[in-house]
Amino acid sequence: MSKHQSSLRKPVGGAQTQTSEVGKRLWPYVRPLIGMLLLGVLAMAVSSATDAGIPALLKPLLDHGFGANASRQAVWFVPIAVIGLAFARGIAQYASQYLLSYVSNRILLKMRLDMFNRMINTGASFFQRETASTVINAIVFEVNQILNVLVSVMVTLVRDSLTVVFLLGYLFYLNWRLTLIIAVILPGIGWFVSKINRRLRQLGRDQQMLTNDLSYIVEETVAGYKVVKIHNGEQYEISRFGEMATRLRGYAMRMTVAGGLAQPLTQFLASIALAIVITVAVVQSAHDQTTVGGFVAFVTSMLLIISPLKHLIDVNQPLQRAVTACELIFGLIDEPIEDKGGSRSLDRARGEIEFESVTFGYTEGGRNTLDGISFKVAPGEMVALAGPSGSGKTTLVNLLPRFFSPVGGTIRVDGVPLADYDVHALRSQIAMVSQDVVLFNDTIAANVAYGQTPDRARVLAALDAANLADAVAAMPDGIDAMVGGNGMRLSGGQRQRLAIARAIYKDAPILILDEATSALDSESERHVQAALERLMEGRTTLVIAHRLSTIERADRILVLEAGRIAESGSHRELLLRDGLYAHLHKIQYQQQTA
Repeated sequence: MSKHQSSLRKPVGGAQTQTSEVGKRLWPYVRPLIGMLLLGVLAMAVSSATDAGIPALLKPLLDHGFGANASRQAVWFVPIAVIGLAFARGIAQYASQYLLSYVSNRILLKMRLDMFNRMINTGASFFQRETASTVINAIVFEVNQILNVLVSVMVTLVRDSLTVVFLLGYLFYLNWRLTLIIAVILPGIGWFVSKINRRLRQLGRDQQMLTNDLSYIVEETVAGYKVVKIHNGEQYEISRFGEMATRLRGYAMRMTVAGGLAQPLTQFLASIALAIVITVAVVQSAHDQTTVGGFVAFVTSMLLIISPLKHLIDVNQPLQRAVTACELIFGLIDEPIEDKGGSRSLDRARGEIEFESVTFGYTEGGRNTLDGISFKVAPGEMVALAGPSGSGKTTLVNLLPRFFSPVGGTIRVDGVPLADYDVHALRSQIAMVSQDVVLFNDTIAANVAYGQTPDRARVLAALDAANLADAVAAMPDGIDAMVGGNGMRLSGGQRQRLAIARAIYKDAPILILDEATSALDSESERHVQAALERLMEGRTTLVIAHRLSTIERADRILVLEAGRIAESGSHRELLLRDGLYAHLHKIQYQQQTA
């Protein structure tokens, strides 16, 4: 089991999830399309009925179509009927395939939309808990297992079940005594299949977990390729991937072994039934209780029934795999959505922020990351957060846009608790620029105006304010140039300034800067710092910076230590106090001059 546990892996109905429970969850998706589904089932019924028609034509052909007393009606009727059955079967098969494919793809689309909608509306804790590979597997790949259920598996279950019913009905009509022999064997096959269901379900669940783990290894390796190469870690990653892939192969083989037992047993039991039928039929023939045509029709029907029975047995393994996929899919759909807060709107905030005795911890019962934080920020004031790593700076600013909610205390904006605001109205008042710039594989204009329809004049003005206008103008497509995956076609400084341009375009009254210049060279930092100064004008700003030189001009500096405010004051006041801030400043100064 991987160390990164996923809540999406929890079974829909507990450890003993049954196929019927998954069916109940699928029903709301099927119900609007029930008419099309029933038409598809009807078409499959017609196709299945034609299977029973073939042996039914053999009986009159053999009994009345050969010899000196051959019936001209039988000679001409049977060939024409065969062609008619083949035509009807072809039409019915095409209609059923089209109708069921239409239904399944509509359901697939609806489920994908529901999954993505739920994912995008979950809280920040979901994205911290789940790996990207697990979510991608659920939305993109695992949902295709449902398609297999609704097309391949469903077609097999319905069409072959109807074929078995029609053939059994005809067999009973021909010779009820011989049919009873087959009826005794069928429950035995069903009993055996039910015994291996549980094994297949558990193996499928384990296989899906390992598939997620394998995807996560690929995700980590691709994202960290520079670290892999600089540390010559290729062999380590190959070994790690190979070990997980081997384990996955082992589970696949176990599923093959468990699922493969059903087919040979079915064939063996069917051969026993055939031997008994032949013996009884010979005895009945000796007493004139059956004809040659009746016997051939019976044996043909019995042999025809073996194939759909085998298909029904074989469908068990993909069906159990699909049940496992449903557990992952409905696990995502059942994720609780983010608390939307109150109904209070906010046209434009003044920018007053207040933390009152705020306490927060990521795990229940664990150590609090923030403990009794209290401070006020006046509109337009720049407040910097300093302190050693792990002191709670990033956690503190993440509470303001309600990525997380405090477990104690109150946070207010313009004197109103955050919980009273509609979360979207609140976040529309906040812009954030961090060291981990996130850009989308879209145009520069779309990235600057993200979430809004780009206004080209505003985009150009924002780029100019971010000291990026000249660089963009030099690009062949200008603001319509694609930035590549996460801005890979831009330099580090350009990516940072594009994030600043996005914040300028949003024009929010509250600004959060999280290590916005920590990863830049001196030249890029100079351009970015100038853009930041334009951005901060007239805005309430919370700044996190490890480089204390970047926050010397802050109106106030809060020094955090172990989740508490250890010191508060201006840069000069804190240096004169000779406390934690002065200690951190001295260490950085020594490192810079060393």
